[in-house]
Amino acid sequence: MTGTHAILYSTDADADRAFLRDVLGFPHVDAGGGWLIFQLPPAELGVHPAEGGAPSSELYLMCDDLDATLAVLAAKGVHTVGERSEARWGVRAWIPLPSGATLGLYEPRHPVARDLLGP
Repeated sequence: MTGTHAILYSTDADADRAFLRDVLGFPHVDAGGGWLIFQLPPAELGVHPAEGGAPSSELYLMCDDLDATLAVLAAKGVHTVGERSEARWGVRAWIPLPSGATLGLYEPRHPVARDLLGP
């Protein structure tokens, strides 16, 4: 395996791409016709049991300091959606995308697999 390719389905793909490019500042390539493919930070994959329903997937962008990340985003006019969630394993919050979808942000409080790559 050489990497992970994640897909966000959007009702306003152009606006969400602009948000990822301009607000979050993700480097990208144009795969043709304005179809942007974004470079993401190193990734890891957790597999959790499906509780009482069909299997599903979630996407979170990890950060070292959720409060600092949220402050930077607030200065850019991006505010959280709903309540932040704290647990012994970490803290989560969600930000809105222009399409109305939400994107999770996550500060883990456990060992992280991304550190296996080294500095």
